[in-house]
Amino acid sequence: MSKLPPALQNLPLPVFGSPMFIISTPKLVIAQCTSGVVGAMPALNARPAAQLDEWLAEITEALAAHNRANPDRPAAPFAINQIVHKSNDRLEHDMAMCVKYKVPVVITSLGAREDINQAAHSYGGVVLHDVIHNKFARKAIEKGADGLIAVAAGAGGHAGVKSPFALVQEIREWFDGPVALGGAIASGSAVLSALAMGADFAYIGSAFIATEEARAAAEYKQAIVDCTSDDIVYSNLFTGVHGNYLAPSIRAAGLDPNALPESDPSKMNFGGEAKAWKDIWGSGQGIGAVRKVQPAAEFIAQLRLEYREALARVNGLSYKV
Repeated sequence: MSKLPPALQNLPLPVFGSPMFIISTPKLVIAQCTSGVVGAMPALNARPAAQLDEWLAEITEALAAHNRANPDRPAAPFAINQIVHKSNDRLEHDMAMCVKYKVPVVITSLGAREDINQAAHSYGGVVLHDVIHNKFARKAIEKGADGLIAVAAGAGGHAGVKSPFALVQEIREWFDGPVALGGAIASGSAVLSALAMGADFAYIGSAFIATEEARAAAEYKQAIVDCTSDDIVYSNLFTGVHGNYLAPSIRAAGLDPNALPESDPSKMNFGGEAKAWKDIWGSGQGIGAVRKVQPAAEFIAQLRLEYREALARVNGLSYKV
C-alpha cells in the first residue's frame, strides 16, 4: 500500500483531472471536484496574473458551499499546476496565491525546486511532480516533492515515450508515496489498469476536453469524439518539447502532420504563446474511448460505472497461479 497524505485518501474514484493549458478553468475544476475526482488547472490559465486570485476564491468558495450542502458527499480536493521553468516569470506570484488560498495539491512541471515545495508545505499542501523518466522522479523526491505523476507514452500535450508498465515499475522499486499515472487513460477499465500496475491514481486529461465545462472550441471537442489514436502526432515543433497533437488541427494550420520539422529545444515556450495550444490541439492516444460531448459529471459517472464493471470482471475470474 502506498503512503497517501490525508488530502488524497478516500476519494470516491481514484482519478485526477489533469491540468490542461487554456482548457481547464474554475468551471471544469469545480465540476470535477464536486463529482468526486481531483480537479486541476494550470495557474497560467488565469490571464492576467491577477485573475488567479479571483479564480482561487471562486473555487474555494464553491467547494466549501458544496460541502456544506452535501456533508455526506464532500468534494474532492483541487490542484494547481505550476510550470517551474525559467520562462515562467509569474511563478513567484502564482505560488503566493497558492499559499494565500492553501491550495490542497500543487502539481509542478518542467523543473523541481525546493523553495516551491517548501511554500506548499508551509500550510500543509501536497506537492506532486510530473515526470517522464525515473531519474527525474528521483530528483523530484530528493528536492522535497511528496509524490509523482508518471506521464507515460500516449499522454496528451507534453508526454514521454516510456511504457506505463516500465515507468511505474521502476518508480515503485524505490518509492512508496503517491503516484498518479497518465497516458491514454479515458475509461474506467483503464483507471483500474493503472492501479493494477502500481499507481494510486489515474491521470486523465484529453477525455475531459469533450465535456461541456471545458474551455475549448466546439470543433476541438468534436475532434476528440471523432478521432482515434491513429490521428495523434508526436512532435516538438510547437513548443520545443515533444508532445501529442491532433493531426486534423495540424493540417488546418497548413502543415503536413507526416513531415513536421524538428524544433530547437532551447527555444521552449510555455504559456507566453497560446497559439500552439489554441490552434494546434493537444490530445492523448486514449480518445478512441470518447463517444460524445457531455457534462463532466456525466463523464465521471460513466467512469465510475466502467470502473466497477471492470473490477467485477477481474474479481469474477479464477486463475490458478
